[in-house]
Amino acid sequence: MRKIYVLDTNVLIHDHRSIYSFEDNEVVVPIYVIEEIDNLKRNSTTAIQARLAARELDTIRKKGCIAKGVELEKKIFFRVEIESDLNLLPSVLKKDSMDNMIIATTLGIKNKNPDMKVILITKDINMRIKADSLGLEVQDYETDRTDYTTLYDGYEEIEVSRDIYNKFDKAGKINVWELGKEYHFTENMFIKFKCGEEKTFGRYIGGKIRRNLEGQISAWGARARNDEQEYAMELLMDENIKVVTLVGRAGTGKTLLAIAAGLEQVVERGKYKRLLIARPIIPMGKDLGYLPGSEEEKLRPWMQPIYDNIDYLAGEKGEKTGEKVILGLQTMGLLKIEALTYIRGRSIPNGYIIIDEAQNLTPLEVKTIITRAGENTKIVLTGDPDQIDSPYLDSDTNGLTYLSEKLKNESIVGHVTLKKGERSALAELAAKLL
Repeated sequence: MRKIYVLDTNVLIHDHRSIYSFEDNEVVVPIYVIEEIDNLKRNSTTAIQARLAARELDTIRKKGCIAKGVELEKKIFFRVEIESDLNLLPSVLKKDSMDNMIIATTLGIKNKNPDMKVILITKDINMRIKADSLGLEVQDYETDRTDYTTLYDGYEEIEVSRDIYNKFDKAGKINVWELGKEYHFTENMFIKFKCGEEKTFGRYIGGKIRRNLEGQISAWGARARNDEQEYAMELLMDENIKVVTLVGRAGTGKTLLAIAAGLEQVVERGKYKRLLIARPIIPMGKDLGYLPGSEEEKLRPWMQPIYDNIDYLAGEKGEKTGEKVILGLQTMGLLKIEALTYIRGRSIPNGYIIIDEAQNLTPLEVKTIITRAGENTKIVLTGDPDQIDSPYLDSDTNGLTYLSEKLKNESIVGHVTLKKGERSALAELAAKLL
């Protein structure tokens, strides 16, 4: 049975090609959505996504009259609904609210099509609650949704016999089938073998578990403080791994390890030509508005966590100030710290790229970033899916979780979930209990 799906603005902003996700059904966009998209083009946070959505709608417009409806691929019938009866809304709801206007449009479509199921698709939680209260069927946009609670950690601990333990310890590798049980490891998953009180580590690569090579390596003065950080360091320092995702709550060392490994391989070892560190510009709480000064001065408040980490690492190396180190590396062209907005449209070869706070990115934005990678480029994405500042993303729909799940079986991709806090006893206590 064909259904009618009415799309809210935030769905098109989240994925400008979301229209094509409703195969063999009718897709309707209220005229108010187009008005909102036009307004969002002036918002620095959503400008690019809004323009992509507008271009997609314009491409469809060229195929026919979108007011009457256009046949698209996958047997999708698309149209823009220009009629709306605001009297369908209860008096308690404001008639000049865009959300309420879209709800009114959906109610009108439902009244005109009593024999068809009409479903409003929106990523706005409050809008879903209001629409449901008014008798509409409403859903989140779930095409790119993953279950964060089932996201793999990137490591596993197994108990083995003395014979297996000794064989691995001596040879440095072992076939999975030799373990005597059926295991379903993902590529680059870390395995901790335990035999009584003894333990040793390995990484699953192409059907075999091979002993870790990097282990206790020091990167720019930083060393791993726990097993999870050792796993992360192994992936960060491996040239064969092109994409690394590090997930964990505040204080687990995600950003610090990524920056340390990047500086080590760019500055000390010369494996890459430069280190590029970027993060999305999304405020926590109310935005401060426009900031005065040069580009660097404007970005400084947003990038301060990056500077703090480099300052800490510089102290570990005995440097007097982190500022001196940062300025020196920037002058030599080895380090670039910038807003994520500037990475679009670029091709970056021979670079070590760190995307911090990646949980605030959509799956489409993450795809855009990954496709920037040129030859001999490594990309590291860090973030905490439990701390999302974007209003239309959650732990299941953000780009970091999506990327980690979708690429988990690829040989050039690695993932580690860091759980143990190392910032301080107070920070660990707050992360657990507050």
